[in-house]
Amino acid sequence: MKILTVIGARPQFIKAAAVSHTFAQQDGIQEVLLHTGQHFDKNMSEVFFKELGIPKPTYNLGIGGGLHGAMTGAQLVGIEEILLQEKPDWVLVYGDTNSTLAGALAAAKLHIPVAHIEAGLRSFNRRMPEEINRVVTDHISALLFAPSATAMQHLMHEGIPTEYCHQVGDVMYDAALLFGERAKQQSTILQQLNLTAGEYILTTIHRAENTDNLQRLQNILKSLSEASQTLPIIWPVHPRTRNLLQQQGLYTLLGKNVHIIEPVGYLDMVMLEQHAAVIATDSGGIQKEAFFYHIPCITLRDETEWVELVDAGWNHIVPPTNTDNITHTLLAAIQSYGTPIHPYGDGHSSSQIAKILLAQA
Repeated sequence: MKILTVIGARPQFIKAAAVSHTFAQQDGIQEVLLHTGQHFDKNMSEVFFKELGIPKPTYNLGIGGGLHGAMTGAQLVGIEEILLQEKPDWVLVYGDTNSTLAGALAAAKLHIPVAHIEAGLRSFNRRMPEEINRVVTDHISALLFAPSATAMQHLMHEGIPTEYCHQVGDVMYDAALLFGERAKQQSTILQQLNLTAGEYILTTIHRAENTDNLQRLQNILKSLSEASQTLPIIWPVHPRTRNLLQQQGLYTLLGKNVHIIEPVGYLDMVMLEQHAAVIATDSGGIQKEAFFYHIPCITLRDETEWVELVDAGWNHIVPPTNTDNITHTLLAAIQSYGTPIHPYGDGHSSSQIAKILLAQA
């Protein structure tokens, strides 16, 4: 069985690390890796492949940046050409990026079955490009691998045939188990930044709903500055966010205890997550990684796809519309742990996915 896997963004590299590692150990699976280039910055892409042990992609389209339509269209053209050349039995896509949608559409139009890992997630906010991507991808997929019972319920409610849907757990949990110990052994980021475990706040901000809304972005920056008076803040800044901060002259809103650093490799990021007092983010993946490492998290969005973590008290949704509310919730979340839950499987999701795919041969 030949599987062509489409990836393009940091969270997908992490998921692919676990799944591709499992595929490589299976007789009967040949994987061809296609990188769209959606994350093109060296620190956001190349270092992840190296650290995670992902084979160098067979194809790299080098398509990143620009408006959603232009990016997705260019990726669609490039992926279609490769599918016609490779003639895979399945196309595998992850998550909800433009690369995901382009890969799924290209395959579906060529009548190649699509397998979607991380299917069934819903924010119910159609203003988010990611929500459109994930809904469309689910409805043109032939195999849908849901990470949780909630995700399965969403698929059922949308009328997707039950025989297409499989609750396999979360491959990011596989990755957390696989790389968590490696980070402790190899990363020296705490020493490099002179950090003490449990005595800093980690933050990441990159979603357009925050970075493209000046008021929301200012609220976040002011609250980070206020919170940094209690604990220093470490912020690995996404290249796009850094550009916006410079263009808008917003660095003046940040106090001296907000330490902006370049994007870090995956093992360094895991190390920072594992030892933070609390994490403030608008990333979907980091919300889960915080939970995997038992770190409290606040999510600077209006909603989340990972509602299980909110219900259990591990995650707190804080729309960035009020500076004082962000600051209060962030500081209150320090060492505020949720109820023990296990919604994302046993760390063997990748093996279940491989088994189900092989059964289709």
